[in-house]
Amino acid sequence: MNIDLLMVIVYFVIIFLIGIYKSGKQKKDATTYFLSGRNLRWPAIAMSTIATNIQAGHFIGMGGAAYVYGLAWANFEIDAVFGILLAAFFFVPLYLRMKIFTITQFFEAKFGSFVALSYSIFSLILFGIVYMGGALYWGSIAINGIFADQLSALHSDPVIRLYIIVVFMGVFSSLYVYFGGLAAVVRTDIIQLITLLGGALIVLVLAVKAIGGFSELYNPANYPDITTGRDHLMHLFLPIDHPKVPWTAVFFGMALLHIQYWGANQVILQRSLAARSLKDAQIGLIVGGFLKYVFAALIIIPPIALVGFHKPLADPDQAYIVLVNTLLQPGVRGFVIMGLFASLMSTVDSIINSVSTLFTFDIYKRLVNSNASDEKLMQIGKNSIPFIALSGMMFAFSLIYIKYHGFNFPLSLLTNEISYHIKAGYTILVLAAVFCTRAPRKLVVYVFVGSAVVSLIFRYLLFPDMNWLNRTGWVIVLGYSILAIASYISPGEKMKWKDLLIVDSRKVGYLGVVLAVSLVVLNVIFR
Repeated sequence: MNIDLLMVIVYFVIIFLIGIYKSGKQKKDATTYFLSGRNLRWPAIAMSTIATNIQAGHFIGMGGAAYVYGLAWANFEIDAVFGILLAAFFFVPLYLRMKIFTITQFFEAKFGSFVALSYSIFSLILFGIVYMGGALYWGSIAINGIFADQLSALHSDPVIRLYIIVVFMGVFSSLYVYFGGLAAVVRTDIIQLITLLGGALIVLVLAVKAIGGFSELYNPANYPDITTGRDHLMHLFLPIDHPKVPWTAVFFGMALLHIQYWGANQVILQRSLAARSLKDAQIGLIVGGFLKYVFAALIIIPPIALVGFHKPLADPDQAYIVLVNTLLQPGVRGFVIMGLFASLMSTVDSIINSVSTLFTFDIYKRLVNSNASDEKLMQIGKNSIPFIALSGMMFAFSLIYIKYHGFNFPLSLLTNEISYHIKAGYTILVLAAVFCTRAPRKLVVYVFVGSAVVSLIFRYLLFPDMNWLNRTGWVIVLGYSILAIASYISPGEKMKWKDLLIVDSRKVGYLGVVLAVSLVVLNVIFR
C-alpha cells in the first residue's frame, strides 16, 4: 500500500479513537453534550474555532484564486480580524451574559420570534446543506486529485469514486460527534489544527524555496501573464475597477460581512458560548485572529510561488494539489495530506455539532416540547445527526454531478448569491441588536425582510454590474442607517460606548489593541 495513503488511514483511526475517548463517561446533560459543560479555556477556543473556519476548500478554492489574483485574495482571511474584534468585545460578552445555547435565543430576546425562527431556519439550510456539502465536495476533490491512482480500485468512474469518498467522510465525522458532542469536536480539532499547521508550513517553505526565495515573490519577471493590473502578485489591494476584489470592496462589503460571519454564526461561535469565562472567550478569539494571519500566508503564498516556477495550469483550482504532488516526497506528502484531511474533518464535525444544537433548541424545544428533559434534548440532538450528514452529502453529490456532466449551471455561485442576499440582513440584525437597542421591533423586522428585496433589486435592476461585495455593503449600510436613525430619535436613555464595549481586563484590552494595530500595519506594508 502507498505509504501516504497508509498514513492517512492510520490518522483517521487515531482521530476516531480520540473523538470517542471518555464519551461514555461524560456527564449526561445537555450543557455538557452541546457546550462541553461551558468549561472551555482560551487555547481550546482559539484552536477549535480556527480549525472549524479553515477547511480543504480554502487550500483548493482560495489557493486557486490566489494563483490568479495573488495576495489580494488573502483579504478574505486577514480582514476577518475586524469581525473577530467586534465579536470579542461587543457581541460575545452579551451572549455569555445571557447564557444562551444558540444565537437564535439572542435574536429572539432582542427582536421576537419571527426574526429568531427565520435566522434558525436559514442557518440550518446554509450550514447543514450548503456549507457542509461544499466542504465534503472540496475534500473529495482533493483526496481524489492526490490519490487518483491508489483509489481507482474503488471504482473506475471518478464520479462514483467521489461519491464514495463523500460518504466515507460524512459518516466518519458524524460518528464521533454522535458519541462525544462538542467535547469530541474540540479534542479532535486541536490535534487537527496542529497537523494542518505543520503540513501547510512544509508546503510554504518548499514553495518559497522553489521560486528562489521570498524576494522572488516580488520579481515581476516571474509573473509575465498576470491580469491583476499590478506588476506582481504580492499586492494586497487591486485597482478600483477590478471585477473580483477591488480595494474598495475590501474595506466595505467584505469587512461588513465579516461581522455576520464572526459575530452571529453558530458554527463559529459555539466554542465561545462554551467558554469557562469571558476572559477565556475573548483571549481565545483574539489568539484566533493572530492565527488567521498565519493561515493567510500558508494558503495564499504557495500558489503565488507556483506561478513563478511551474508551467501554467489550465485549472487554477489544481494549484495546491500540484504543489503537494511536485514538491513533496512520499511520507512527507502523507503528513501534508493528513493536514488537508484534518481541515476537512474539523469543519464537517463542527457543522454537524452546531446544526444539531440549532435543531434541538430552536426547532424541537421551542416549537415541539418546551419542557423537554436534558436526556430528551440529547436524544433529539443525536437523532438529528444522520439527517444532517445525509443533507450535506446529497448537496456534495449535486456539485460533483454538475462538475462532471458538463452542466453550465453555476450552482455554487447561485447558492453564494442567495446566501449573501440574506447575510446582508443578518449583518444588519446583529449590528442593530447591539448598537440600535431602541429601534422599534417592527421596523427591525421590516428592514430585515426588506434588505433581501433591496439586494435583489440592486443585483438585477439598478446595479447589475457592481462588484457583489460593494453591492452587499451598500445594502447593509442603507438598512443599518435606517435603524440607527430610528434608534437615535426614539425616546429613552441613549447607550454609551463604555457600556457597549465590554473588556474582561486591561490585559485583555491591550491584547485586542495589538491585534487591531497589527491589522492596520499589515494593510500598509502589503498594500
